[in-house]
Amino acid sequence: MAKTIKEILIAATQALAGGDSPQIDAELLLAHCLQRGREYLRTHPDSAPEAGSLDQFQTLLRRRQEGEPVAYLLGYKDFWDIRLEVNSEVLIPRPETELLIEAALEIPGNAGALSVLDLGTGSGAIALALANNRPHWQVLGVDISEGALALARRNAARLELKNVILAKGDWCQGLEAKSFDLVLANPPYVAANDNHLLQGDLRFEPQLALVAEEDGYADLFAIIESATAVLKEDAWLLLEHGYEQHASLAEKLVSVGYRDVEVRHDLAGHERVTQARWVG
Repeated sequence: MAKTIKEILIAATQALAGGDSPQIDAELLLAHCLQRGREYLRTHPDSAPEAGSLDQFQTLLRRRQEGEPVAYLLGYKDFWDIRLEVNSEVLIPRPETELLIEAALEIPGNAGALSVLDLGTGSGAIALALANNRPHWQVLGVDISEGALALARRNAARLELKNVILAKGDWCQGLEAKSFDLVLANPPYVAANDNHLLQGDLRFEPQLALVAEEDGYADLFAIIESATAVLKEDAWLLLEHGYEQHASLAEKLVSVGYRDVEVRHDLAGHERVTQARWVG
């Protein structure tokens, strides 16, 4: 006798026990294989999936048991108010990074037609969310990875955004001087010896986008210094960082010449995003 949705989910949740969200993971994967929303699972608990859909689900379930991120298995991740295609070429956008979007939309003088730079754009999450919310802003997203850029361009095309450009670049190198009102980045900030790299989703994500030298500070400091050349007077720099890095970043920002340094906390209460004004 064919198993029902309810029976399948009970077994799958047990199989994923020990993970952060076994029931949600099981529901997301099964709904994906059935090409339905998660609400369908609750309203049709006694339905029996077809063999092909069930086989696909079992394959994805085994991969999830091995630790592969749900977002990579589904091929997408929701971020802010957009859906992004994701794969192993890019980091999976996280709720913490939405703090960058929130901060950008609230910076002083944000009502005008701003020129915005997203460094290390990856899937395009930051650049595309801002471009989608502020059609009068002009957004440039740069990344050193051709694979990431190809993915970001597919996301931009699907969202039909006309006010964003995605280009290959190494942080601020080669960009026009004093041309941006706002620079944002979620750069690598994890130290190479951090044990978190051996746990959870991080094991499957690109190390190039995670790990930085100098105990995780190398890229953050490089951006702080190089952004001074491309920021206009009184323009803003916003950085996502590790929960213990704000104090060192604030000291660096002030020493370079930034002012109005502030920190924002994520939902767990950790210091996660630092913003500062470049006075020129």
